[in-house]
Amino acid sequence: MSVTAEKVAEVLALSEQDRAYLARQLIASLEDTVDADAGAQWNEVVDRRSREIEQGKVTCRPVEETVRNFRAGLPARRQPS
Repeated sequence: MSVTAEKVAEVLALSEQDRAYLARQLIASLEDTVDADAGAQWNEVVDRRSREIEQGKVTCRPVEETVRNFRAGLPARRQPS
């Protein structure tokens, strides 16, 4: 089954509450495909990065600066025609 423009338009015409419900259901349907070990892997990364910060191996930047730099590097969004 393919998603058609008509299906997308129909879904987008739903109320905000119905779209939110549908979004949660779609995300939940993908959870079976998530790597079961992902949580443990992220914990290892967090622990390693925390040690690097504590040991002075890396420096931190304010989140606002990081987000600003990230957004500046994104291509401009195309405007709908």
